[in-house]
Amino acid sequence: MKAKAIIPREQANRDVDEAAAYYLCEAGEAVAMGFVDALEKAYGQIGRNPGTGSPRYAHELNLPGLRAWPLTRYPHLVFYVEHPDHIDVWRVLHGKQDIPTWTQEYDGV
Repeated sequence: MKAKAIIPREQANRDVDEAAAYYLCEAGEAVAMGFVDALEKAYGQIGRNPGTGSPRYAHELNLPGLRAWPLTRYPHLVFYVEHPDHIDVWRVLHGKQDIPTWTQEYDGV
């Protein structure tokens, strides 16, 4: 089965840029590159098996179809919605962030 295209929203790209910049500044290039590698692996997993992400936040936030997938070795979650022809990545957030806050911006999927 062919993997679905991953299409991050502008805010998801900003989240990634901010996290990578933080790791680069605080922990160095190797850690920042490790974050990018972990994100690429997560995107690959989501593209091949979109249904494996946790629907926990979909229930908590009343956003049908929203799933979250954790990065390996980094405390971030990829929030996404599966569509017939692609994966819509909404955000890439640190697991300790206030997840419900950003969802107020969206009226639905």
